[in-house]
Amino acid sequence: AAPAGAVAFGVKHTEGVSVDVLFRGRAEPEAVSSTGTRWPLDEGTVLRFSMSRASSEVNDNKVTVSFYAEGGKPINQAGVFLTGVGISLDVDADRDGVVEKSSPNKASWAWGPEGHGAILLVSCDKEFP
Repeated sequence: AAPAGAVAFGVKHTEGVSVDVLFRGRAEPEAVSSTGTRWPLDEGTVLRFSMSRASSEVNDNKVTVSFYAEGGKPINQAGVFLTGVGISLDVDADRDGVVEKSSPNKASWAWGPEGHGAILLVSCDKEFP
């Protein structure tokens, strides 16, 4: 997707984004700082980005890739806006009707009226054929 004549690229990103560049033939990816380092544009290069926390609003993070010609002349830019969505599956481990994030009973299970731990009810019937 690089423009014609591009020989290098640089990446800038907001604080909430982690970016790695993985070059063909190298086992470990290289972490991208937000300072705008440039890398050669080689076939098989992979740009990988992720977010480790949920966004506070839609499109609050961004990754910008700049493409450069021979001699360092800027050619074009491509950008992506990101929204991190938090997904959590939690449980009422004490079975008291309150879901607590730090319940000590999440790591074990005990049977009975004074028991603790998650109870999972699965619907396996065919409601819609």
